[in-house]
Amino acid sequence: MSPVYWLNGLAGTGKSTIAQTIAERIFADGRLGASFFCSRDFEDRRTLHYIFPTLAFQLAHKYPEFRSILIPLLRSNPDIGYESLFNQMRMLIVEPLSSLRISTVVVIDALDECVDEEPQSAILSVMGRLVEGVPSIKFLITGRPEPRIQSGFRLSLLRPLTDVFVLHEVEPSIINMDIRLFLKHGLSELAKRRGIEQDVWPTDVQLDLLCNRAAGLFVYAVATLKFLDHVFSPPSKQLDIITRAPANTTYEGKAKLRPSTTLDSLYLSTFQSAFDGIDTEDDGRVHSVVGAVVLAINPLPPLAIATIVDLGKQEVMDLLRLIQSLLKLSEDPGSPVIPFHKSFPDFITDPLRCPDKRFHISPGTGHLTLALSCLKLMNDSLQPNLMSLPHFALNLEVEDLETRVKDELSIALQYACKSWHIHLAEARGDISAIIPTLQKFLQEGFLAWLEVLSVIGAARSAVIALDKLTTWLQEVCFDPTYCIS
Repeated sequence: MSPVYWLNGLAGTGKSTIAQTIAERIFADGRLGASFFCSRDFEDRRTLHYIFPTLAFQLAHKYPEFRSILIPLLRSNPDIGYESLFNQMRMLIVEPLSSLRISTVVVIDALDECVDEEPQSAILSVMGRLVEGVPSIKFLITGRPEPRIQSGFRLSLLRPLTDVFVLHEVEPSIINMDIRLFLKHGLSELAKRRGIEQDVWPTDVQLDLLCNRAAGLFVYAVATLKFLDHVFSPPSKQLDIITRAPANTTYEGKAKLRPSTTLDSLYLSTFQSAFDGIDTEDDGRVHSVVGAVVLAINPLPPLAIATIVDLGKQEVMDLLRLIQSLLKLSEDPGSPVIPFHKSFPDFITDPLRCPDKRFHISPGTGHLTLALSCLKLMNDSLQPNLMSLPHFALNLEVEDLETRVKDELSIALQYACKSWHIHLAEARGDISAIIPTLQKFLQEGFLAWLEVLSVIGAARSAVIALDKLTTWLQEVCFDPTYCIS
């Protein structure tokens, strides 16, 4: 068994709950040596240089033999708390333990919540160099798969010493079953406290709905229970509120999980932490990329997002990795980027839930931007007989049509052809920039657009697109100077 175990999971998947449960159980068995639960909400729990001194103090409290070695070390170097992380681990952990036969477990939870300016986690870099010096100690580390954490665990010295468990890749049916048990137990306890007949509340239908809405996110299930346990409103009434509007996540988003903390604040703090060091002049790029993720008609891979929003692929990947704890982001650049839970798009597009203007995505403005981007891409890319098809041939007569589509029509261009009108229908704001672009498309690219829709099997959507275009123009084009002649 490797000396390090990394429990890796996206935001809200239950990492800290698991870490706390494990810590409690092994503490009861006498096998917990020390623990450090990181939190960006508290200065003494978000500072890396507090971790090893805290672990050493707890180990000294539990093991007298460890204490007898540590105290002389501290007397000889009382300023160890100001030393480098390497010296801290070496002097406070490795040297005292290396001469002892102590077998124990150390838990470090939510490492990603500590402030770390290094591109690769500073503490993981140190552990990779020193952890083999204490082979009888097992480290359980939890954290979101943020870039510096992932890079740290990929270091050549640490990687072979680490077992990795990816929480959000567990079979969905298993997670859903666990969430159902969690909700059922929580609702049963709530019913007991509030004097509700457990035989009739909640119904199986209501429980199934709550499980479906949680969609693998334990923090969402916790927020649901918090919302139901309202001081001045019966739980049955609270349950009716959220089950009557199953598509809305506002209520759970504002339910407190712990003092001054809500599900929405989880998302906001993730953004603020991720983009803390980024110049506000780059906010436009952040809006473009995040807007493409949360407003896309169908999920897009990073390369397609980059093409549509006119940014470099690496630039888009770097931005996405900063918030990848909220996304299903594969190492395969061809895989679509998907929000991990519906409550995230709901949060980021609602100004009341996301009060930080740096990150709020206005749906009307976002759709306008995407519509304009799609039209520009089509104007730049479409041309007659783009795939060099035989004249007057039916699609089914072209044997290599699928290959030609794959080679000549990028995913971004296919998306633009199929979706520009949907974004346009939702677009609001200053339409002055989009009108000439739209006019050029209708005058010069219209027939080529129809050809693309035909070869990708979406010809019928042309009728829908023109109908939506007509409706949109009637709704928003009040100024005759903007209207297309």
